[in-house]
Amino acid sequence: MAAWGCVAALGAARGLCWRAARAAAGLQGRPARRCYAVGPAQSPPTFGFLLDIDGVLVRGHRVIPAALKAFRRLVNSQGQLRVPVVFVTNAGNILQHSKAQELSALLGCEVDADQVILSHSPMKLFSEYHEKRMLVSGQGPVMENAQGLGFRNVVTVDELRMAFPLLDMVDLERRLKTTPLPRNDFPRIEGVLLLGEPVRWETSLQLIMDVLLSNGSPGAGLATPPYPHLPVLASNMDLLWMAEAKMPSDNPMSDVYGANLFHQYLQKATHDGAPELGAGGTRQQQPSASQSCISILVCTGVYNPRNPQSTEPVLGGGEPPFHGHRDLCFSPGLMEASHVVNDVNEAVQLVFRKEGWALE
Repeated sequence: MAAWGCVAALGAARGLCWRAARAAAGLQGRPARRCYAVGPAQSPPTFGFLLDIDGVLVRGHRVIPAALKAFRRLVNSQGQLRVPVVFVTNAGNILQHSKAQELSALLGCEVDADQVILSHSPMKLFSEYHEKRMLVSGQGPVMENAQGLGFRNVVTVDELRMAFPLLDMVDLERRLKTTPLPRNDFPRIEGVLLLGEPVRWETSLQLIMDVLLSNGSPGAGLATPPYPHLPVLASNMDLLWMAEAKMPSDNPMSDVYGANLFHQYLQKATHDGAPELGAGGTRQQQPSASQSCISILVCTGVYNPRNPQSTEPVLGGGEPPFHGHRDLCFSPGLMEASHVVNDVNEAVQLVFRKEGWALE
């Protein structure tokens, strides 16, 4: 994620970029014709920023000094943003408004909840699942997040574990000393909702597998596994990011590749009309006001300009491994950022120069 520090539309490969761009285009009522995936103006801005957070604006709990300098350029004397800005992140273990409050305090400017795109935000579009009984896994306020996304019939892993305690067998201390009576009154689960990584992997993985193999009725079981199995809606499949630890570990598929893929989508939409997006292509989206998405890679995350391949060791040579979604065709060219700069402040200055805005 942010280890590569792409000042860009984070996560187009996970379906986030186009939504973030639409949000950016709507801020302040001005269309953002170009989104720079990371923003006194002579005229209303026709561009905006999609800012990754970890490795670009913060490292762990510490604000990167360059981010404070950048936001002094981005806000006016009243502390209001002068150009559209959307914050995009793989984080999903926090409420949207809580993340906005956190960013406001860190950056010294008011950030609205609508400016924050979390890893699971696009799940609002999966309306055909919102009434189904979904098993939700993750950490933090998973129930509140699921309900905020529109899911109205949710059961947590802990609730399922309490209903079927014999399924949670890895932790010896939690095993029951007696065998409970089997339950047949638990409503069937119709899908699985993954809002991020769980704290207890073994419990979540075991119960999710039991739900899938039993077609939603883990107390009953089936003679043969169902195919196709129940739908699994997953966000944030990339578990690599750069915080305060020194060990580099990130994946360019989350940031640079996503921003460039989004740019490719915008170019195609401009020429051919916007294709259908959403769950299974069941919903026609409004065309984005954005026309391009320029990726800018910063060096405050894992990325090392002296050793660009340091984050992707390749044994025996050859191309780095592909970490993207199975539905994406790998294109090595999309892993190259349009620009590489030292930090987000330099990225903002670069954009201002290209857009003809005064550097103050």
